Amino acid sequence: MAILPLKTSLSIRKACWDENLALSWAARRECTTRTPKKICMSSKNELIPMVSKFSQGKKEYENKEIAVAKEHKRTLADSWREIHGQDDWVGMLDPFDPLLRSELIRYGDMAQACYDAYDHDPNSKYCGNCEVERSSFFKNLGWKQNGYEVTRYIYSKYNVKLPNFFSKSLHPDRWSSTANWVGYVAVSNDETSAYLGCRDITIAWRGTARKAEWIADFMDIQNPVSNFKIPSPNSGIKVHAGFLHVYTDEEMGCKYSNNSAREQILAEIERLKQKYANEELNITITGHSLGSSLAILNAYDIAESGLNKMEDERVVPICVFSFSWPRVGNPRFKERLKGLGVKVLRVLNIHDEIPKVPGIFFNEHTPKILQKIGEMLPWCYSHIGEELALDHKKSPFLKETGDRGCFHNLEAHLHLLAGYHGRGSRFWVASGREIKLVNKHSDFLKDEFLVPPNWWYTKNREMIKNFVRQWKLNLEDYLPPQCVHHHLQQPRLACEE
Repeated sequence: MAILPLKTSLSIRKACWDENLALSWAARRECTTRTPKKICMSSKNELIPMVSKFSQGKKEYENKEIAVAKEHKRTLADSWREIHGQDDWVGMLDPFDPLLRSELIRYGDMAQACYDAYDHDPNSKYCGNCEVERSSFFKNLGWKQNGYEVTRYIYSKYNVKLPNFFSKSLHPDRWSSTANWVGYVAVSNDETSAYLGCRDITIAWRGTARKAEWIADFMDIQNPVSNFKIPSPNSGIKVHAGFLHVYTDEEMGCKYSNNSAREQILAEIERLKQKYANEELNITITGHSLGSSLAILNAYDIAESGLNKMEDERVVPICVFSFSWPRVGNPRFKERLKGLGVKVLRVLNIHDEIPKVPGIFFNEHTPKILQKIGEMLPWCYSHIGEELALDHKKSPFLKETGDRGCFHNLEAHLHLLAGYHGRGSRFWVASGREIKLVNKHSDFLKDEFLVPPNWWYTKNREMIKNFVRQWKLNLEDYLPPQCVHHHLQQPRLACEE
């Protein structure tokens, strides 16, 4: 039957994988099994020069890491304020600080979890909701350890101004006709808090789920934040109108969005502040794409509302780690956010179009005279914070493609972070991050690595974690139906806990 050739093809893929993935020296070091002898020799011979080159790079990188470790014997608990921008990351971006790299990837993974858990299949009853239970959120996504407890899911009312951010179910018995799951609030447990040096409250926002027509989502005028009941010292502080609607809209009578996403988050922050009133707290907000813009607006709101101030007058630091975000507000919004002490680090791919909008003609790069003219118009935008610019063409693992969705992909950004060491430095994956993750929601890896594109999707997931916590092909997915009955089970709705 048709299944036999498919299983045979996948078996060949599986045999070739471990050998080809020797290109990532960190992944090779973690592997505890022998490479199969039956191998695709053409692929192997083509890759021998690359393996030799990467081995040389491995030694160079290890020597640098040893030197850095001897010079800077520090822990995350001692450096968490620096990592979260206390000094605006001066001297940490070039060369790239190893602790900062690991934390950026960790928070990026927490933003990626929003995509991994989101149901965007219009034929699903739960389209637009989260596919996993809150109590076991990270575990159900394949994380062995995370050290955080998800304390609240965030929902927003569907908004016609940003149609590509929301998904709607076509099922006659759909879970909701007006709400969408847009992220979560999580807090570090005792063990992780001791490691981090503080009790970390993380807010993760989901970005645009669909790959097409993103830019249309970001072509909108600005409105004063005060028009949306967000505190503001003057009406000149303006933000993209679509972002404001997602953040503040509510739907009376809907049990998910009866309160706006803003109200849900502020209430949870206040509850956690009271619960951990005697501890050192930190608020980290992360997101990708449109989710990063909501993270910026969220950070401004918390700071302007004074919600980061404790009863004993201590000020809780607020830091935003954003990935590939569009501009959010006008220059006055930028100035006010800086004045409030909110720290922002922007990670972007220089070939991605999304960070260039809105504000194509009037932005932070426009001459000052034209900026003054642009401030009188509702289309003058300005980026905020420090920038860490990456280039996907530096990675030898990624292929040439015209798919702009690959340039914008969050997993691709995390891959670039793992291999970045500073301007002018060669690309070497230093964190042990598996390159297979790049193709989780895209087709960006070179074909010789034999990693299926878009392999994450729950209904036909092709990869699972093996006993050494590495992603590999799940051949059981291609067995007869009686052997894969677990794939036919409907995921529990998050609210049914």
